[in-house]
Order: sequence, then C-alpha cells, then structure tokens
Amino acid sequence: MNDLDWADEIIDFAIKREAESNRFYSDLANRMDNPAMQKVFADFAKEELGHKAKLEALKAGGFQVGEQKETQSLQIADYVVDVEPTPDMAYSDALIVAMKKEKAAFKLYLDLAAVAGMQEAADTFLWLAGEEAKHKLRFEIEYDDVILKDN
Repeated sequence: MNDLDWADEIIDFAIKREAESNRFYSDLANRMDNPAMQKVFADFAKEELGHKAKLEALKAGGFQVGEQKETQSLQIADYVVDVEPTPDMAYSDALIVAMKKEKAAFKLYLDLAAVAGMQEAADTFLWLAGEEAKHKLRFEIEYDDVILKDN
C-alpha cells in the first residue's frame, strides 16, 4: 500500500467519524426539551458536517488548512465520570457525553496526524484536532457556567 492509499484510508475513516458525530449531535438536539439547547446541539451537528466536507475536499485535493491557535482547556472532561446517552438524560449528562466525545475526537485527530504520512493530511488532522478542542472547551464552559455554578 502506498502513502496515497494509506492517506485515503485515514481520511475515509475520519469522514465516517464526522458523519457519526453529526448524527450524535442531531440525536442529542432532538432529545432536548430546552429550545436553546436544541439549537446548541443542532449547531454542533452542522459543524461536524462542515468538518466532513473539509475532509472530503482534502481527499479531492481542494482543501488547505489555515493557522490554528492552541485552545485552552478547563479539563472538566478529565474529571467527570462517563455517562451513557439515554433518551431522557439530564442536560448535565448530555454535556458530559459531549465533552467526552470531543476529547476522544481530539485525541483521534492527533493520532491520525502522527501516522498520516503526507504533510497536507497531517496538517488537516491537526487543524481538526484544534476544532474538536474548541468544541470540548465550549461544552466545558457551559458545564462550568450552568452545572458547577449551581453547586
């Protein structure tokens, strides 16, 4: 298998992950009673579709990543217990699931960048890792502002 085939396999894998994330956030949006939270999760679903489109463009040779700044972390996802998604989960649990999912996606893209073999693919995966770090931070801030603030 040559480097180009390997890179295509990695990109295809990442495309599938982004499609799964889109479905996950769409499902979460549909489970929320609060319209504001429905919008938050629906917006994340759209962002995941945007990531998928960028990966598809990379595969077709038409996407260039820009400079990515390092994203800070509140590290809340490191200290909350795992929660299984359920149809009637509380908002706090939905945030925990989302934080953990974004943390896993961040690590995935870092790992994919390390084995990409092609600089353009590695740069794209690092960019996507940064995007996932931003998502995790947004969920951590929401958890800190809404859940931890009340305790």
